[in-house]
Amino acid sequence: HRIIKVEIKQWYQRRVRGIFKEIKEQKHWDISSTERMEIVKRFVRYGLEHWGTDTSGVEKTRHFLLEWLSFLHRYIPVGVLEVLPQRINQRPPYYQGRDQLETLMCSDNAQDWVKISEIVLGKVPDAFNFVPKHIANSYN
Repeated sequence: HRIIKVEIKQWYQRRVRGIFKEIKEQKHWDISSTERMEIVKRFVRYGLEHWGTDTSGVEKTRHFLLEWLSFLHRYIPVGVLEVLPQRINQRPPYYQGRDQLETLMCSDNAQDWVKISEIVLGKVPDAFNFVPKHIANSYN
């Protein structure tokens, strides 16, 4: 029990130092599409660990992944931005990704999010249809 507390404390201290270092040096993290895909894969792994790898668990994980992707597609990589830092009230520019995966991840088309889910979870069932719950309509 004590060892776990020590490990958590050490991890927390390293992470806090890292965050403040990024702020102090004013670094911007230009995350690549492959790094973003690794985050998606980790999300899927956690979902499958929680809900199981049977059909029901895979589809529940897919549902949560697609809802998350409906939010994540708005992320604009730092390397694509014209002006840094981006302001919260700025409309995101239309852009073509630096590779095919990045273009797929930035798409606002729900069918493209389904394609991403198929990359990590396999083919969707035949009658599958996804309609995002949270549709931001502040800009088109």
